[in-house]
Amino acid sequence: MAKFNKEMKKLIVFAAISLLFNTFARAQEEVSDSIGGSPEELMEPVVVQNILCEDTCSHIHGIDLSHYQGNVFWQTIGEKTNMAYVYLKATEGGDRIDATFERNIELAHRYGLKVGSYHFYRPLTDQQRQLRNFMSQCLPEEQDLIPMIDIESTGGLDTDVFCDSLFYFLDLVEEAYHQKPLLYTGRNFYNKIMIAMYTDQEPVVADDRDITMWQYTGKGRIVGVNGYVDKSRFMGNHHLREIRFKH
Repeated sequence: MAKFNKEMKKLIVFAAISLLFNTFARAQEEVSDSIGGSPEELMEPVVVQNILCEDTCSHIHGIDLSHYQGNVFWQTIGEKTNMAYVYLKATEGGDRIDATFERNIELAHRYGLKVGSYHFYRPLTDQQRQLRNFMSQCLPEEQDLIPMIDIESTGGLDTDVFCDSLFYFLDLVEEAYHQKPLLYTGRNFYNKIMIAMYTDQEPVVADDRDITMWQYTGKGRIVGVNGYVDKSRFMGNHHLREIRFKH
């Protein structure tokens, strides 16, 4: 991978700052004692509830799930919703494995969803250790979609140190899977972009860069899932084929 230049680092600085304002609401409840980051790093976004865009539009919609949703009724999701894809939490940091991942990935495949896996990045944890953890669960033969990295915290690191940490980890992921990962965060970072912004207006980023996907609510509802679920959709003319895992 080409090394990042100073202009890209400026974008990263902007993105790192934006993490303060555009994170999953659930992240507030999941700050690890080992991280040592301040609670101010993870602030609750504005949420628009009960958005049912998927019932009234032609966009390609999907969800992301973890153990927070408990036992999910995958047959119901596959047969009675318009969800085309799902990103499942596989791992976090150096040793956490999501308790529902194995069940979720098996059943999501069985009932027809395109499946990808994501890793929750912890900046203070050794990157090689995080990669090993992710690779132990995110098996290429089980993936329909490219890996996703969830970036929600700087871990209290200075911007330059945080950027170096993140770039190194992304290099490792790309080398391991032979394709760039999809990044989840509050602002654009990298090759592929998934924006989390919980408003009723489509997101526009400051530098007008193209946005691949938009997570438009953290409090969605669908049949088959008890409680809230994160919903996303593709932007503009983007399509699911753009993030297919290359085997």
